[in-house]
Amino acid sequence: MAGTQPISSLLIKPAGPDCNLACEYCFYTPKRALYPREKRHRMKRQVAEEMIRQYLAMSPREATFAWQGGEPTLMGLDFFRLVVALQMKHGRSGQVVANALQTNGTLLDDEWARFLLRYQFLVGISIDGPPEVHDKWRVDFGGGPTLAKVLAGLRALQRAGVDHNALTMLTSHNADKARLIWEFLREQGIDFLQFIPCLERDPATGEMSQYSVTPQQWGEFMCEIFDLWSAPECPETYVRLFNDLVEIYAGGEGPSCMLKERCGEYVVIEHNGDVYACDFFVDPEHYAGNIMKIPLAELVASAKLEEFALAKGKAGPECQTCPWWGQCFGGCPKDRIYACGHTECATYLCEGYRMLFAHADGRLRELAEHYKEEQGRCPT
Repeated sequence: MAGTQPISSLLIKPAGPDCNLACEYCFYTPKRALYPREKRHRMKRQVAEEMIRQYLAMSPREATFAWQGGEPTLMGLDFFRLVVALQMKHGRSGQVVANALQTNGTLLDDEWARFLLRYQFLVGISIDGPPEVHDKWRVDFGGGPTLAKVLAGLRALQRAGVDHNALTMLTSHNADKARLIWEFLREQGIDFLQFIPCLERDPATGEMSQYSVTPQQWGEFMCEIFDLWSAPECPETYVRLFNDLVEIYAGGEGPSCMLKERCGEYVVIEHNGDVYACDFFVDPEHYAGNIMKIPLAELVASAKLEEFALAKGKAGPECQTCPWWGQCFGGCPKDRIYACGHTECATYLCEGYRMLFAHADGRLRELAEHYKEEQGRCPT
């Protein structure tokens, strides 16, 4: 077995690519083509139990289950009750088990919220901003708006006191609305934010899709968000990219995989037990095997997944000589593919990252010193 780095989490697609919304920019919907004989994708009990049993057996202290989609709440609350029961059944004394749920929020209600609070799920809500932003492309199957339902789900979480954060897609439509989005999300009482650049190619033309941001749009948006975030002496709002950078500037290692020198901290498990290297690389080339046929520990340590993990550190010469290499290590490999068709080159977003790093460098150094002086209490 070739792998040398244990995985820190599983990213699980219990309902595969199925969703109750029809977001126009969704990158995972096309994955239905991988399972052409199945109209409805749902993880069966035996697959769930094998996955949980095998993963807890190979996780000595901590094990994180990240439930994503598609839309994972399509599985229904009883499925997640089963999940918790199986984790208790197969967990060992002293083992810490964590669950995270990424959802569009439209199916959440008070019963869901009570369950999520009881078992301490961290919930990520996909929300792009106020109605004129969110409802542009995050629509239902009739093309109708969805924000009102998302906010109803968010309010259920907040009434119950469930830990939650927001995942916001940055598209060509909202890239010039940084302050509007920031103020809206803060008005909703959300203190933990992450912004994800939308990068997709039009399958018909091969050109970047109408939803995709340009490198300059990404850079300008993040610079403006950085100024809003970093204005206080100690930022009160957690923005994933910026807080990760503070840790890196303070001499640590940021938690985000896109800022590390290698990939491979997690693997994706589809509804039927298929294992892939990453949710951005769910394709035949990055298929490792199925946990119902080959043990998860063996799949994780396979030469194929180790090769994928090491590829991140093999960016092009323009990255190796870049003064910001230690901040991003070339970014996410999928964004390199959008630049030139393979991973051994600079990210498509390189210009935007350079803009951000140059703009934020001085303030990040100040925050890093403050972070060290306060022994990690700022920012958290």
